Amino acid sequence: MAAPTSSNLKCFKFIFIAIFCCNVNSGNAQNFPAQSLAKAFFCFNNKYIYTGCDEAYRLNESGNLNVPREATDIFCNEPCFAETQLVLKCVDNILSDFIFYNKATIGDVTNVLHAGCSYTNRRGNFDVGDYFQGEISEAPSLRSFIISLSTLTLIIGFFMF
Repeated sequence: MAAPTSSNLKCFKFIFIAIFCCNVNSGNAQNFPAQSLAKAFFCFNNKYIYTGCDEAYRLNESGNLNVPREATDIFCNEPCFAETQLVLKCVDNILSDFIFYNKATIGDVTNVLHAGCSYTNRRGNFDVGDYFQGEISEAPSLRSFIISLSTLTLIIGFFMF
């Protein structure tokens, strides 16, 4: 079997780059993790979503709902509840496997939101950590994702050049 020639390697590089560029421009949000993450973060500060909710009670990137028990009725019966649901839907539509800084998932925060506004013994408890019941989330961290992405980039760069 003959060794690959320089022209064969250049042809392979060209084909690889062409395939990569076509896939990158396909419109799938998962192809651009950093861009998707930036768009997801924008949901938390979108002035068209959060219009009536007091800033102190808004969900943020940490995954915490800072709603004191005495403000439960205000939060649940006024725009905050609906606007927080819209933020969660916005993030989910952009990056369905989004993990908050506290390692809660969108589903975790949604469950806390509904439990905190329910008429059960959990009403007024918006502490996401209480709902994990001492378990550590198995969700992958953002750090491990970035390390994996960097490693993949280095491997691809090594073979292309």
